[in-house]
Amino acid sequence: MLLLATCLLGAFAAHAAADPATLRVPPGFRVEVFSADVPNAREMAIGSRGTVFVGSNDAGKVYALTDADHDGRAERVRVIAGGLQLPVGVAFRDGDLYVSAVSRILRLRAIEDHLDDPPAPEVVTDRLPRDTHHGWRYLAFGPDGKLYVPIGAPCNVCDRAGYAKLMRMDADGTHWQDVAYGIRNTVGFTWQPGSGRLWFTDNGRDWMGDDLPADELNRVDHPGAHYGFPYCHQGDTPDPEFGKGHACEDYVPPAHKFGAHVAALGLAFYTGTQFPARWRDTLFVAEHGSWNRTVKSGYRVVAVHVDAQGRVRGEETFLDGFLDRGRTRGRPADVKVAPDGALLVSDDYGGAIYRISYGAVR
Repeated sequence: MLLLATCLLGAFAAHAAADPATLRVPPGFRVEVFSADVPNAREMAIGSRGTVFVGSNDAGKVYALTDADHDGRAERVRVIAGGLQLPVGVAFRDGDLYVSAVSRILRLRAIEDHLDDPPAPEVVTDRLPRDTHHGWRYLAFGPDGKLYVPIGAPCNVCDRAGYAKLMRMDADGTHWQDVAYGIRNTVGFTWQPGSGRLWFTDNGRDWMGDDLPADELNRVDHPGAHYGFPYCHQGDTPDPEFGKGHACEDYVPPAHKFGAHVAALGLAFYTGTQFPARWRDTLFVAEHGSWNRTVKSGYRVVAVHVDAQGRVRGEETFLDGFLDRGRTRGRPADVKVAPDGALLVSDDYGGAIYRISYGAVR
């Protein structure tokens, strides 16, 4: 029996999608609304036929969006699963859609053949922790064919065995392996073209002030490494409680520091050809935005420039305008490269998917 959806912060309010005319992108780019009908849109996955699957916090629903005439707008928005517990994470592989539901990972087989009559979800595993604090899991398949799954810390800051890590398993839910430790809460991971290096975001702890600690962008050079949580934050700041007896030098420092509390979530390297050459292999990161900072931060998509050796060469704002004099218009949650080379951005605040393209208006 499917579990009823729950949420940590009570009922989600419905908001309108942001007006694309108020959103800012670099010259030559434009923003359109791909769909404004995806309440609480979170992680996206793209099927082999171009279907955009979206996990959400909306009554446990998972959505499928189709753009049959390829005009940059989804004509159909279907609910393909419901009544799940926080199904924010989705991943597509070999025709099947995988969905996270806190302690469970589910699979909808041959989903693009059954968008109008979706199959009942099959249980891949039901052995993940049941905690909902940092239990909303994004999913992704790596180049090794493994399904990568985060196990966030069930707290703001604590030291609990079996948590604060990134793991992987076979597509059938077997052969679990830990990949990285000391990760408070990663809600986004991807692999760099060419090198195949794994990169992930990590949200820093709360209640150390407005400007500490930074959210992190991390690179996995060696499986099994420890990234510091809960002993050390942002590579150089011991935790006031758990840092005693630990040296930050003993842990892997972040490859890049974002702002404090920006809530860096989904990320994707740009692998399309539509954007100009300077954007190829750029890492786009959704900053969901702060919830308890005196002056709000984040609420944008940033472009992180990474070279072939895995060194970060700089960061710039790519999509902005979701804050209007402190008033929230949207909260980016994930980014994905569409088959035509456009960049899709999910917004759980506005219940929308935005499409960013380059070139002449069609």
